[in-house]
Parts: sequence; C-alpha cells; structure tokens
Amino acid sequence: ETITGLESLNTENVTNMSNMFSGCSKLTSLDVSKFNTVNVTNMSGMFYNCSKLSSLDVTNFNTEKVTNMSTMFSNCQTLTSLDVTKFNTANVTNMSLMFYNCSKLT
Repeated sequence: ETITGLESLNTENVTNMSNMFSGCSKLTSLDVSKFNTVNVTNMSGMFYNCSKLSSLDVTNFNTEKVTNMSTMFSNCQTLTSLDVTKFNTANVTNMSLMFYNCSKLT
C-alpha cells in the first residue's frame, strides 16, 4: 500500500524510469517529490496501473530530456488531479495513452 524511503533514493544518474511502479495496484500513496529526473529520457508506464493512488506530486519532475511518456499514468483510476503544468514536453515523441482510463481526473 505504501513504499517508504523513496526520498533517500538517489536518481541523479537514472535515464530510464519506465515501468518503475507499473502494476503497483495496491499503492495508495507515493512520494516521488524528491526524485531528480534531470537525466531521464524514458518515463513510459512509470505509474501504469497504480489504480488506487489518490494523489501524486510530479511538480518537481524535470522532463526536459524525456522522449517517451506513453502510458505514464494509464489506469490511475483514483487520481482526481495531477499537476503537469511544469512538464517540458519539447522532446517527447510518444505520449500515446498517457492518461488512458484516468476517468476521475478533473
């Protein structure tokens, strides 16, 4: 239901976060607010099928180098809001099904 200690995870050199939390359908909360995503190029399926997440803070994500965001939030059926206003999608070439089945997002 929860993963603790993520704030201590050093993601400074990570380039691929695809499917990182994919299938974590019992997670109700997740703190990724401290993730350093400056070098990440692939975020596809990162939160795919996290169907019980009620909130997710991705406001500090640096997405400048990301090229793939396909299915990133697909099947996040419980999310009601998601702030992606700071996402830089200039290099993204694949956003297919990014918000598929996120029926409660407003």
